[in-house]
Amino acid sequence: NPGASVTLNCEVEHPSAGWRFYWYKTVPDLSHNSYSYKLLPVNSRGTEQDSYIVHGQTHTAGYVCRAGRGDPVFYTENSEPKFVWSGDLHPAASLTVNPDRVQHFTFVSVSLSCEGNSTEWRVKRFNEHGYQSHCSDWRRMTGSICKVYLSSPINAVYWCESGSGEFSNAVNITVQSDYHGIILVSPVHPVTEGKSVSLGCRTEEMDEWMDLEEKLSSVFFYHNDKLIQSDTRQELNISAVSKSDEGFYKCQWSGRKSAQSWMSVKVLCCPRSAFKFILIIISLLLLFLTFHLVVINIPH
Repeated sequence: NPGASVTLNCEVEHPSAGWRFYWYKTVPDLSHNSYSYKLLPVNSRGTEQDSYIVHGQTHTAGYVCRAGRGDPVFYTENSEPKFVWSGDLHPAASLTVNPDRVQHFTFVSVSLSCEGNSTEWRVKRFNEHGYQSHCSDWRRMTGSICKVYLSSPINAVYWCESGSGEFSNAVNITVQSDYHGIILVSPVHPVTEGKSVSLGCRTEEMDEWMDLEEKLSSVFFYHNDKLIQSDTRQELNISAVSKSDEGFYKCQWSGRKSAQSWMSVKVLCCPRSAFKFILIIISLLLLFLTFHLVVINIPH
């Protein structure tokens, strides 16, 4: 959550006395498709503490640590970058997906677009096999847009990075490999509480060869494995989303069932100034009631 404190821990392969730890923030280096590291203001000579607390982080950021000991100092290699993903309602950068859905079929193209204050971007992905890569590995970035051709059924998380250190939200993209399969059409981004949303059920062949009986067959929608709609409608419409609507959704049609996807709901709450105002009003009311009771109980 934005503003929360996060504790980072650094470990060496053979722990012993004398190690000092150094903490860095990652800065994307777009020219070399790598990261540079900026020393955090802990201590230029390192610290004996093998943990570091990030206080009040509001935007996504990456971190790296290393250790050193001796005189002259012998340093370990840098750790792998680790990212603290922020659920900020107003991120410094954003990633949009077209078509806007989590699940896709193979052999289609998906456009990923980065938006923010920067003029230079790169799209990165982390796939289900643990391999991290960037857009230039599989496609050329055209301005702030990366077009991905989904040639294999590999699921991945995608995000944007800028040379000025901005990180976007991360989105899941899953790929259906079966030609006769079915996908759930659901938004890639969290849905704001109170807004409307439509979830759909879609086959790769669409309606071209389906007979009337199949078109009129029931479409089943599930929320956390519980059946919530069963009729010929191919959409599940929620007029005003609430936090209780968050969870895993999937659909089933004509004997075929989609994979499940998580739909997140973000709750907009009052700003801190509004909270303070409410607390002041409540305090004044309590003070007034207390004073009123005291006045009533004063003997004549």
